[in-house]
Amino acid sequence: MINIKSPREIQLMKEAGHINYLAHQYIEKFIKPGVTTLQLDEMINSYVTKLGGYCSCYHYEGFPKHTCISVNDEVVHGIPSKRKLKNGDIVKLDFTVRKDGYESDMTRTYLVGTVSEDVQNLVLHTKEALEKGLSVVKAGAKIGDIGYAISSYAKKFGYGVVEELVGHGIGTNMHEDPEVPNFGEKGKGLTLKEGMTLAIEPMINMGSKSVCMLDNDWTIVTEDESFSAHFEHTIVVTKDGYEILTGE
Repeated sequence: MINIKSPREIQLMKEAGHINYLAHQYIEKFIKPGVTTLQLDEMINSYVTKLGGYCSCYHYEGFPKHTCISVNDEVVHGIPSKRKLKNGDIVKLDFTVRKDGYESDMTRTYLVGTVSEDVQNLVLHTKEALEKGLSVVKAGAKIGDIGYAISSYAKKFGYGVVEELVGHGIGTNMHEDPEVPNFGEKGKGLTLKEGMTLAIEPMINMGSKSVCMLDNDWTIVTEDESFSAHFEHTIVVTKDGYEILTGE
């Protein structure tokens, strides 16, 4: 079931999203060689809590930490640990913030120290793939338009677009209908309606699109061990476009 959000609900999601945005802004200065992913997790949780939000990944379906922190070939759902970030790594911070019963979901990929040019390009193009997907969003567009815009852009550079993992609806629950794949056919799929709230999140691999799960039953990695990048915003569909809810 797809829930169309009222103006009041959209405002509440925007408040949750603003905390999410501020937490990303806050943590960026701490992302450097030597910091552990567990330290980042704890700092984000402390900051979000101070702002009146709740890191709702915590214990979601058994997930043990407050945030998903994925390094290099880890695509999503990396579990924060004592692993230290190294020069040349990339790290994806993906977390949900809940406030007053409403969710927000946001991901950014960060460079650690000096990163190779090809990896920098992967990150830049993945961020641009999100922009391409967002650019087609408006009432009356199709879900397939989003996936087509993302995948057709990413594939120009020879990247693999992850298909097993998708964006999603969001609201009072972290994951709601509909699914929002990062691939698709233009003009196909569900029609977008004003008031729909979606988390759009391209996951792009430097190599093959193939992924697999680690033994911890959470972390998804690239099958060929190539680096993967990930960006995500929570948005609301408007009559003529969209509004980002995980922003300033």
